[in-house]
Amino acid sequence: MIQFDLSGQVAVVTGGSSGIGLACAELFLRAGASVAICGRDTERLVEAEKALTGQFPQAQLLARRCDVLDAEDVSAFAQAVQARFGRTDMLINNAGQGRVSTFADTTDEAWREELDLKYFSVIRPTRAFLPMLRDAAGAGNAAIVCVNSLLALQPEPHMVATSSARAGVQNLIKSLAVELAPQRIRVNSILIGIVESGQWRRRYAKEAQPDQTWEDWTAELARKKNIPLGRFGKPEEAAQALFYLATTLSSYTTGSHIDVSGGVARHV
Repeated sequence: MIQFDLSGQVAVVTGGSSGIGLACAELFLRAGASVAICGRDTERLVEAEKALTGQFPQAQLLARRCDVLDAEDVSAFAQAVQARFGRTDMLINNAGQGRVSTFADTTDEAWREELDLKYFSVIRPTRAFLPMLRDAAGAGNAAIVCVNSLLALQPEPHMVATSSARAGVQNLIKSLAVELAPQRIRVNSILIGIVESGQWRRRYAKEAQPDQTWEDWTAELARKKNIPLGRFGKPEEAAQALFYLATTLSSYTTGSHIDVSGGVARHV
């Protein structure tokens, strides 16, 4: 693995208490950055903080409960980061989930909830941390990276609301990249396919045969879903793409994305 020194820089990761967000926080801490994570679930956040400080005893880490859809929560989180670290160099917008529904069974309320979650989980943190990112741009690196889904480019009819919202968010990310480029703030995204998560682990516990291992169960699902690499992605694999886009390793890249879907994408 490439050794990269981020000493003196600050990374903020929303949805950082589990999965991709937690794996991302680990990478930034390993590289020497100060890290701020947030999440809605207080218990899970406490567990994540303990795990990270156990792994990195000297880490500069801030963990704070925050609902990214609550403007006051997000503002308070940004203020806490400012008070603790005095800056933000990299913002990882990683919050959201998928909604399984077709057009026929998606209610107006469900549409509003889905659009609100996907858009404002990017809009509110970006708005709150933008002043600090502008300051960081003058010192070298300032980047925003968003975790999005391959559904943005390759919609699925059984996830119609999520697919539509993801496409809109990808458009937003491109617009932000153009608007913020003169301020030397880069904006990129990753497009994920199926990545191992607590949700999939719970489904495995419910659906797997008594003698079926996690590896066998996920491999079978990967075959059914026509994933060319024949397996689910791992949180750390998505996190590595986020790390690349957030740091000067990708200093001439903005308004772009990295596909982390195991080869599922059908477009050229």
